[in-house]
Amino acid sequence: MKVGVTGGNGFIGRYVCEELADRGHVPLVFDHRGRADRDLPWEVMRGDIRDATAMTELAAHCDAIIHLAAVLGTQETITNPRPAAETNLVGGLNFLEAVAQYDLPGVYICVGNHWMDNSYSISKTAVERFVRMFNAHRGTRVNNVRVVNAYGPRQQAAPPFASGKVRKITPAVICRALSEMPVELYGGGTQVSDMVWVGDVARALVSSLETAAAGTVLDDVVEVGPTTSSTIREVAELIIDLCVDRGYERVPIVDLPMRPGETPDTAVTARTDTLRSVGIEPSSLVSLEDGMARTVDWFVKSHGTHWKSPEPVTGT
Repeated sequence: MKVGVTGGNGFIGRYVCEELADRGHVPLVFDHRGRADRDLPWEVMRGDIRDATAMTELAAHCDAIIHLAAVLGTQETITNPRPAAETNLVGGLNFLEAVAQYDLPGVYICVGNHWMDNSYSISKTAVERFVRMFNAHRGTRVNNVRVVNAYGPRQQAAPPFASGKVRKITPAVICRALSEMPVELYGGGTQVSDMVWVGDVARALVSSLETAAAGTVLDDVVEVGPTTSSTIREVAELIIDLCVDRGYERVPIVDLPMRPGETPDTAVTARTDTLRSVGIEPSSLVSLEDGMARTVDWFVKSHGTHWKSPEPVTGT
């Protein structure tokens, strides 16, 4: 199949395109950004998911669509919720209308923190429900895939390490530990935040698309997460240990107040048994220890190119 991937220039999107190509499909990236077009080995269609005509044009040029594009951020979207609401809600509806018009199979990526009261979680989860409505009453063939915190090489760090606009757990902790700076954890890191290897996310998304293309629309959301849960603090401690093993100084953990829009001490574990509905055994997922070691090694090698340690502040 020729598969349109909205947000194909993003962190997860790149892995999805690689997984598609590995399985013999042809990725077609649909993205409004020009970033890194030159090093993409597949076709790129410039467009914005908020543009219904552009989304319909995408559907006219492919055999299926995986919809990843969204405005991200939990606390980042609270002070100005409109961009997240417009992009995620309107973009999601445009995706559904486009696959409905051309009778294409599709996959929609849902958020693991669907219970949180922030613009990102609210808008993304609303579209998850629209998917069920379209499947039930419009005859679409779209499977929902709910992903917890994806991590892995190439994930963008936020300032002061790189130009990312959303602070993600893994690059934030790794860059601080490798820069021998204290690791800062909101709410003390007591929150359970299931982590999943980005390659496993891509595998689940593509398998769910192939399932839809074969005619199976799943009643349940496919949940992609680990078989065992960890708190953010446990993840941070693992990363610090891995950095120490590689010769870096052990850094302390500093507790910060919980950010707006996030919930402390929430434990919602992914129902990994749903992966079997798309032919994936939960036991085949990359372990946190193995995946995080590979991720730390990548950040070590990419220092100075993908990210940089901040310049030390000197006194006068």
